[in-house]
Amino acid sequence: MESTNEKYLALIEKALDGDSESLETLLLSVQDTVFNLSLRMLGTFADAEDAAQDILLKIITHLSSFRKESSFSTWVFHIAVNHLKNYKKHMFAQRPLSFEYYGNDIENGDIHNIPDLTQNVETEILAEELKMSCTNVMLQCLDTESRCIFILGTMFQLDSRIAGGILEISPEAYRKRLSRIRKKMADFLSAYCGEYGKGSCRCRDRVNYAIQNHRIDPARLDYTTAGPIPQKTMLEVKDAMEEIDDLAQHFAFLKIYGAPEQMSQFIKDFLKSASLSVVKKS
Repeated sequence: MESTNEKYLALIEKALDGDSESLETLLLSVQDTVFNLSLRMLGTFADAEDAAQDILLKIITHLSSFRKESSFSTWVFHIAVNHLKNYKKHMFAQRPLSFEYYGNDIENGDIHNIPDLTQNVETEILAEELKMSCTNVMLQCLDTESRCIFILGTMFQLDSRIAGGILEISPEAYRKRLSRIRKKMADFLSAYCGEYGKGSCRCRDRVNYAIQNHRIDPARLDYTTAGPIPQKTMLEVKDAMEEIDDLAQHFAFLKIYGAPEQMSQFIKDFLKSASLSVVKKS
């Protein structure tokens, strides 16, 4: 039976020979992975979509440089990670967060005496939106490198050899850092979050406070509208991550979302308007 990577290689060969349908199939097959990595690294749907489109363009223009020394999926991660680690156009690049700030806001934010700002959207829906947004934004409390290590290991479950290679650190260093970061995240959730830990914070109680502070918008429910998709629809990566601790149950919030429809349209529109000479064999 033909492997997933062999299927990718066949598509790449056709794309490099000028077959636009093969190139479109290739890009559509990686867009969910690229979008979800961008979403977790950058914190918001809008920023993730912009960055993901940039990454897809890089995949197109660098496709002829793929030398088959790794799997295609690993190569895609290389391009995406390098782009996102240096990406400065997202909201949290201008307003960085910390666990201290986040914890203080949970403990001392004035969630009372706020008018009803729900715009007739059900409180339970807004609470779910806040839960997904809050736990995603919490990742922004990590420095860029630590955030990337956590996402690759916890969400994408990459083997330490693959993830270490992408980040240019040894597998041993990657495993140690991932374990420390996962413990830090789990400790914060346990201390403050009432949804995933033992803390006093409850999303339902903070809905109007979150709306007032522009953390969620009743008119734009990104998470609850997008909905999760099965893990199996993501890029297949050789070898699953080793078990390095018993903290996986703490990170159930790391759901996989389908890339916005406008990303698929972006791919189609680009391929209609662009010359395929940008992907020709070198």
